[in-house]
Amino acid sequence: MITKTIINLDSFSGTILIPVFETYSKSIIPIAFNGLEIASKVFFGKKDTHYLAEKDDNIYIFIGLGKTIDYKSLKTIFRRISSKQKENFSSNVALVIPEQCVEEQVEAMISGLLLGTYNLGHFKSEKEEHPFLNSEFTLNLVTENDYLAAAKKGIKIAKAQLSTYNLVDLPPNTINPKYLANWAKETGEKYGFDVEVLGYEASKIVGLGAFLAVGKGSENEPQFIIMNYTPTTEVKHMKHVGLVGKGITFDTGGLNIKTAGMVHMKCDMAGGGAVFGAMQLIADLQLPIKVTAIVPCAENAVDAKSFLPSDVIHSYSGHSIEIIDTDAEGRLVLADGLSYLIKNFKPEYIVDIATLTGSSVATLGYECGALFTNNEEMAKKLQESGDTIGERLWPLPLWDVYKSDIESDIADVKNYSGKPVAGAISAAKFLEYFTQEHKAWAHLDVAGVAFGDDEFAKSKHATAFGVHLLTKFIEKL
Repeated sequence: MITKTIINLDSFSGTILIPVFETYSKSIIPIAFNGLEIASKVFFGKKDTHYLAEKDDNIYIFIGLGKTIDYKSLKTIFRRISSKQKENFSSNVALVIPEQCVEEQVEAMISGLLLGTYNLGHFKSEKEEHPFLNSEFTLNLVTENDYLAAAKKGIKIAKAQLSTYNLVDLPPNTINPKYLANWAKETGEKYGFDVEVLGYEASKIVGLGAFLAVGKGSENEPQFIIMNYTPTTEVKHMKHVGLVGKGITFDTGGLNIKTAGMVHMKCDMAGGGAVFGAMQLIADLQLPIKVTAIVPCAENAVDAKSFLPSDVIHSYSGHSIEIIDTDAEGRLVLADGLSYLIKNFKPEYIVDIATLTGSSVATLGYECGALFTNNEEMAKKLQESGDTIGERLWPLPLWDVYKSDIESDIADVKNYSGKPVAGAISAAKFLEYFTQEHKAWAHLDVAGVAFGDDEFAKSKHATAFGVHLLTKFIEKL
């Protein structure tokens, strides 16, 4: 995609997008643009409306924004136009930016347009290519101001989110741990971060016992993926952030097999997918901060070799874990990921992200992710970051009164309380046990927001929740 700035449309030929903030609906004054007039009875800029017109071989798409607009809604509106009006797009598009727009709004518009190119039909024999993906496509910004930097950032954000869409939506017979390891290596080479992968033998040697227990029942070898990004320019007093993402490429529940909803369990690596996308975006934006990310990737399958309920396994931290439920496997791989990160890299800030519990969905629905942290600064920055871009978080407690939920008679800790209440909290307390009382750790349970229904497909699909959120949080640091 090529972007440039133009001021007039006298000699333009192609598709013209005109975002319109809502005017007074009963006004008799029509909306006028470049010789076109639209009666207010027909279109007055109401949110989620649009109006098409043709003149002089150009197609004009007037886009209603409403009286005010937030980042997420703006992004969705432009994704909708790009996705559902693609037959009206030429390879030459002009975006007319309203005078009152700020850079973040331009970023959202451009990002939405590119996200609208996503097609869930990865394996369909016939796929229509979006005009935006044509090598000759040009996007022109019609404005008196210079929004080129914001537009380019919007493109980078969308590209990272599209990468996560692909990783989460592709089927488990494509996306296995080895695929993700190769993806990380190739992306690291392209965008500029280092990647190390510990396979089965290497993971066994270093003692990643909880991680390996989860992958025992699968023919797909588990892969413990470690990514390191360091800015190319020297930064004084550079901060160091650690990320950990759950990379369960498919979750049957293990021997505690799931009895419903297994068809969507390819999405159980969406936390890891968010970390992969965030690493691509962080490196692409060349953020002035050091980031170490770990995604423990395994498949939780059913086999004679699968780990058993009542097993006692040994984690990387040296602590023993009693297995109460093999379907509480995400917290096991995260426990080893957190312990390995803290011991070997010692980051100042740590955020883990996972589709961890149905309990978080029961509590918060599909509107926001659950946030757990005892660090007020992190809580504030994570919530502010999410509110800004529409990836919202809401805090739940980490009180020590919940410690009893993970106490075991036979081992140091157990992986599931066995109770039908406070599941997201007891899972967070389990993870906290492996953080060595780190002073700046946060856990995000995104089970309700990483994969879901919307207007862009008939079936549930990836949202890429967390890619922009993690990056925004790191920018705020």
